[in-house]
Amino acid sequence: MEILKNITTTIENDYVKAARASGQKIIGYVCLSTPREVFDAAGIFPYRIKALGRGDTSMADAYLSRFNCGFCRACLQLGLEGSYNFLDGIIETNGCDHLRGMFENWQHAVPRPFFHYIRVPHLIDQDSLQWFKEEIELLISALNQHFASGIDDQKLQGAIEMQDRVSLLMKQIYESRWEGEIKLYGHEIMALIVAEGSMPAADYLQLLDSFNEEIKNRKALDVRARIFMGGAATDEISLVNELEKLGGLMVADSFCFGGRVFLREAAAAEPVKRLAETYLNNLLCPRMFMSYSNRKDYIFNLINRSKADGAVLFHNKFCDLHGIENVKLKMDLEKEGLPVMLLEKEYGAGADIGRIKTRVQAFLEQLKR
Repeated sequence: MEILKNITTTIENDYVKAARASGQKIIGYVCLSTPREVFDAAGIFPYRIKALGRGDTSMADAYLSRFNCGFCRACLQLGLEGSYNFLDGIIETNGCDHLRGMFENWQHAVPRPFFHYIRVPHLIDQDSLQWFKEEIELLISALNQHFASGIDDQKLQGAIEMQDRVSLLMKQIYESRWEGEIKLYGHEIMALIVAEGSMPAADYLQLLDSFNEEIKNRKALDVRARIFMGGAATDEISLVNELEKLGGLMVADSFCFGGRVFLREAAAAEPVKRLAETYLNNLLCPRMFMSYSNRKDYIFNLINRSKADGAVLFHNKFCDLHGIENVKLKMDLEKEGLPVMLLEKEYGAGADIGRIKTRVQAFLEQLKR
């Protein structure tokens, strides 16, 4: 779909331009812990900051060292260059030290009119849920004060219901690769998920409906091997596309620009409490303490349901969180008899694609595929 290509290759896409032309405010965020429904309820465009595989970090390297994550440096580079000047504000979260360094240097060098820090707990328990609920209330208060947003429970409930509909349809598309004929490439699913943070929720729901109708008439793909991919904080659609050209199709993933975007589970009826439960309970990220078993179970379930033949676990250079966790995951997956390849890479490094493809090709041969 041409519209999907535009959204996933352009930072200031047509939806952003339309929002600016209408006077709508746009707030940038990165981490999955940020409740986008709050911005939807405020009439603000929530835009998920990404780098879309841009590898140049020449300006950002003056603020963050080469020992920082390439994805964070690439996002900072775009901020310094002015690619994100359309943002009226930025939401910082304590996802990791590299991410915080990116946010704080960005706000220091090219300040946005609105800047808010959401302190996300590292534990999941009742005290943490109460803490996170209060953090969301502070965010609502800050938006109401700065933008006169008028957020209330009714507006929040409407935004939550819209996101529930989006998540349900996206899950159906995502899981359509697991039974019967496979008609979707993994990089197409990744493109759909990257697009989710680049356009309004109502328009995204229409995009999913159109995409769902389009794939019904497709022919089945010739799949050499079914691969689970996970690990890195990456939005590199082109990288997954290049690897799938070798014949190994990504049938499931654990990327934060992947299927984890659409996890939804909460029992609370009160909107703010429900948001706290939804986002904190489903934050399947190595930053969370004492939760490795939950993440492992989630990945095992995906691998089993998707019938994956093997797993490729990425991490960006100098990412301690995913780098360390991937080693543990590899050991646990191999105990269950699943072949696993660990792959360290530079974010957006096109010159490195030959080495990566050679390793993945060898891995597919190891699978006898």
